[in-house]
Amino acid sequence: MRVRDLLAPGAPRLRLLAGEDELDRQVTGVMTTDLQDPGRYLHGGELVLTGMLWRTAPADSERFVRTIATAGAAALGAGEVEVGPVPPDLAEACRRHRLPLLAVPDDVAFGTVTEYVGRQVSADRAADLAALVDRHRLLVSAAGAGGLDAVLDLLGGDLDLDCWVLTPTGRVVAGPADRLPPADRDQLARAHLAAQRQRRRPPHRVRLAGGTYSLLPAAAEADAETPLADWILAVAGDVTEWTPKRQQLAENLARLVAAERTRRDEGRRLRRRIADEVLTLLQRDADPAEIGRALQASTTMAARYEGSTETSGTGPQWLVLSADATGLPDGALRPVLEEALAAATDRALVAALGPTGAVAVLPALDAAVPADAVRTLLAPLEAGLGSEGRITVGVCAPAAESGGLRGALEEARHARRIAAARVGRVCVAGPEELASHVLLLAAVPDEVRRAFRSRLLDKVIAYDLEHQADLVRTLEAFLRSDGSWTRCAAQLHVHVNTLRYRIGRIEELTGRDLSRLEDRVDFYLALELS
Repeated sequence: MRVRDLLAPGAPRLRLLAGEDELDRQVTGVMTTDLQDPGRYLHGGELVLTGMLWRTAPADSERFVRTIATAGAAALGAGEVEVGPVPPDLAEACRRHRLPLLAVPDDVAFGTVTEYVGRQVSADRAADLAALVDRHRLLVSAAGAGGLDAVLDLLGGDLDLDCWVLTPTGRVVAGPADRLPPADRDQLARAHLAAQRQRRRPPHRVRLAGGTYSLLPAAAEADAETPLADWILAVAGDVTEWTPKRQQLAENLARLVAAERTRRDEGRRLRRRIADEVLTLLQRDADPAEIGRALQASTTMAARYEGSTETSGTGPQWLVLSADATGLPDGALRPVLEEALAAATDRALVAALGPTGAVAVLPALDAAVPADAVRTLLAPLEAGLGSEGRITVGVCAPAAESGGLRGALEEARHARRIAAARVGRVCVAGPEELASHVLLLAAVPDEVRRAFRSRLLDKVIAYDLEHQADLVRTLEAFLRSDGSWTRCAAQLHVHVNTLRYRIGRIEELTGRDLSRLEDRVDFYLALELS
């Protein structure tokens, strides 16, 4: 109930003396006291009833009112049966602290007021519970009838509550996408993954330029330990400031989203079986016609059961991705790739390859460089990977027909080795890099690469550390300038003689001659390995 309800017809005959602008405060209960300092016994929202026996001087009013106002009292009811009319100093103190003051006439018992408030609060709580139950029933009904979009439309229209269901890469699964810019989706997804990695308790609050959002995880049962594949419920506003019943509504909504995610994962079982079959066919170099039939089955299934709008036409070009992960639970990479690739196509087939690897076959992405498109899809996942977590992906060149998929798989595997040799949490390499020296470096064992780099650069690095010199940077600039003294000196902002001295020092330390092409190539490769 509200304070104004104490002045409504049918309520005890109370007179308002102060706080006319604060009548919408919520009353949660009653406390009767004549203690000078009752603040420790208040929890917030109470109507405090007092006989004013604590008052011996006008200054006492300020102290008493300040105490109960600070403790969160909703209003003060002063009884006139013991000390007579309410003194002006008490009314003035209530005005200063913006606390409603009600006079309780001498013929109205405190028990009558307490009983009235108790009945009103109980009725309100019963109504709130009924409304909550009815709301939950509507949510469940909407989820069954129209899916998540119907649920979020109901909340938006009925409660003016904007909600979205996002994937860890920022794709909108449900909700008004036009009200959440792509940059905000990306930031929300990254903030959620970072909070999950740090094991912070939800809801996670994120403040963006457009306002505050609350994020709640909506994990499918099978992916409970795989936050990189969880869906995210994003709610406009700070859930922690909501009333308990509204918070319960958000929690129920998160559970509905998780249930929908589980239902969709059930529908992926057939797609996963087809993906495993395609991988088996590729590994044993099966007849291309047999591989083509499996791919056609996946296309038909997507159109029939998942509402795919993509058409096969005369036969799409196909991409093969080879991926591996560290720092993730065994088997987690497949659902992670499924969610990430769903932003580009609903026809991706993802097969598990051992406990940490996966292979994906999907229609060629509409991008000049397929590796760049895959890198963009996976980039937000960096926020959810710990210091030891990595995802490395190799992408093949588009294969025009199913007969070329076997070669495409080998190409993707070679590209993944290049990605694995790089530094970073999410590394992607494409077919355009297979004709460079990077492929040769990736194929060399780690210990051989370390030894090669050490023999060429260790003395130079040690000299820099001991003399605060800049030889390594000078070497890099000299090679980037194709050995041009004038261009390199200009780039480093040093005199040509200074550059010649530094290069001479490098040659003395290493026993190499930077005028020779072979030595320049060796230094270039050593720097690439660092």
